[in-house]
Amino acid sequence: MGRVHRWQLFIAALGALLLIGLLGRASSRYETALIPTYGGTYREGLAGAPRTINPLLASLNRVDGELTALLYRGLARFDEQGRVVPDLADGWDISPDARVFTVRLSPRYQWQDGTPVTIEDVLFTFRTLQDPDFPGDPALKTLWQSVRVERVEGDRVRFTLPEPFAPFLDQLTVGLLPAHVWASVPVREMDRMVRPPVGNGPFVLTAAEPVSLTLRPNDRFPGPRPYIRRVRWTFYPDDAAVVEAYARGEIDGIAHIRPQDLPRVQSFADANLFFSPMPGFAVLLPNLKNPNVPFFREREVRQALLYALDREALIETYLHGMGTVAHSPFMPHSWAYDAHVPRYTYDPERAKQLLRDAGWWDRDGDGIVDKEGQPLRFILLGDDDPARAAMLRAIARQWRAIGVDAVPKPITFAGLVRDFLEPRTFEMALLFWEIYGDPDPYPLWHSTQAAAGGQNYAGWENPDADALMEEARRTPDLNRRIRLYHAFQRLFAQEVPGLLLYHPLYGFAIRDRVKNVSPGPIYLPVDRYRTFPQWYLRVKRVPVTAITPTSSPRPSGP
Repeated sequence: MGRVHRWQLFIAALGALLLIGLLGRASSRYETALIPTYGGTYREGLAGAPRTINPLLASLNRVDGELTALLYRGLARFDEQGRVVPDLADGWDISPDARVFTVRLSPRYQWQDGTPVTIEDVLFTFRTLQDPDFPGDPALKTLWQSVRVERVEGDRVRFTLPEPFAPFLDQLTVGLLPAHVWASVPVREMDRMVRPPVGNGPFVLTAAEPVSLTLRPNDRFPGPRPYIRRVRWTFYPDDAAVVEAYARGEIDGIAHIRPQDLPRVQSFADANLFFSPMPGFAVLLPNLKNPNVPFFREREVRQALLYALDREALIETYLHGMGTVAHSPFMPHSWAYDAHVPRYTYDPERAKQLLRDAGWWDRDGDGIVDKEGQPLRFILLGDDDPARAAMLRAIARQWRAIGVDAVPKPITFAGLVRDFLEPRTFEMALLFWEIYGDPDPYPLWHSTQAAAGGQNYAGWENPDADALMEEARRTPDLNRRIRLYHAFQRLFAQEVPGLLLYHPLYGFAIRDRVKNVSPGPIYLPVDRYRTFPQWYLRVKRVPVTAITPTSSPRPSGP
């Protein structure tokens, strides 16, 4: 073997290094990753059917409400905490007495046909609501007939109320109608007129079949372009039918999960489930004015009844966990909620002691406490939904353990309202309230609402509570309203005019072939679409060197 010179070794080493560098660059050039791309159809099932695709007429049908929320936007919207924030508006000014609201319209929005959204659309929408012939929700018409609506200089509109009403901004969340499409239609015929919707929201209706609707993203709507290019809603007779349609592979999403359907949905291996607290609460209302049950006027009795309830067990057993214990008539994620409100934990011994201290004990050995010859016995009404009827019986059993005889009586919901709540003839009733928008408790708890026609069915009359609710309605200062509502919640917890049970959880499910679904906080059910632009169904493979922070948002695999 010949000798190898040092310069030959050097050249060989240099060649090896160059080869390694070339291979490294080639490897980097051809290394790939999967990123989201555009296309595909998301299929969702809903119980019910649309009746009218008109935002002014949608409040009485849940499907209509969700559909129009995707097709139309209003001057304002609700954020995750239920606060009213600008939507098509740039902002607003509120007079110190909460009577005059001046709203500035944003110039950057268009209808889907390319026509700008103008102040004329705003005036047309709200004057339609004021029209005596308006065929929609009578309560909506009544409210707007007392409001003066007028244009002021520039793209501003002024709403003047007959009296202070800080929660008025809620009313500006209704979707606007395009004046250039609807102005020629008589208001009284609006509910009978079928016209292709021309909206200004994030979606456009592209096809309507007897049992389905197809939407696509509105390319004129500001914001990121969604990856998924079509959404198909298919309608079924009830929630159980939606679940079975998912099981057959007909749909990718279940828009609403009932507690009784949760075990079935959880059995689907490819379903991702999402839950969020929804505005509202279940409450046991004692009739404080019914002479047949005078003991409900004793605060200690009401407190004892609440301490005796194992609400966690009720939620777990009869709602399959789809609820959270309610400690306030305000939602925990609401801007008005007091996180330090006094709480009633499950404590049957304390309940018994409260009753004894108030003079209630079992004098005749029949297992029921009594006082001055009257047993603590009453009829407990509730609607006849099977799950709620079972909960009603469980509540009666828990109270029997402290010597209280509640006689459960499930009836139809219509009968409960017509025959017992409205005439105030009930003794105690289990009710479920959905409360969207401003958390103003006035309609349910102010003394003026205890009369027939109001919704203060319990008949609670408390001057201090009235004063707090009245002042909160008069001031537009949000921080002041928060302090007032915190004081109201503490008073409510002390007096227990209603025995709060739970806040419901809204649940929905989406098949795992739909990627990057992360809805975040949900205030309204339709908010499940809040993060829709980041969802995707399709992916493409690209060189790693081609990936930028914008071209590769989030996950890198299917």
